[in-house]
Amino acid sequence: LASPPPNPQAWEQLEKGPSPVPVGTSPVRVGHPLRQPLLLVLLTAVQLVAGQAARAAVPTPTPQAIPLECRLEQGPWQACRMEVVAIGSQWALVVGAQRWEFRHDGRGSVTMQHGGGSWRPVSSRWEDRNSLCWDGVCARGDIPLD
Repeated sequence: LASPPPNPQAWEQLEKGPSPVPVGTSPVRVGHPLRQPLLLVLLTAVQLVAGQAARAAVPTPTPQAIPLECRLEQGPWQACRMEVVAIGSQWALVVGAQRWEFRHDGRGSVTMQHGGGSWRPVSSRWEDRNSLCWDGVCARGDIPLD
């Protein structure tokens, strides 16, 4: 036989049977052994979904379209548009069905991508006082510089 515990309340509790709240502890329910890990997984999933929803709520900047005239490889001037994502750092020139993407790194280097090709460094230079050229692709008009 087991000797009675030194605490009379504990002995009374043993005689009454198991209790969801052990004597001398706070009334916190333990529940199923997987309850806490499942709750943690659920809370993590809610945080992930909330984070994705918050990122989805931030709109992607719509490029500002500016009508210009462009010239390709010394050809004739023709209507085109400049799509500015970030003034001075990211823009595109669209001439008919062709598209040239440009990026400026803020330190003087410009790279260009034509269609789905690879990015390559280009040199920028002014021609005829009001046209800006990047290795054979020129634009003139109200070009936003900054």
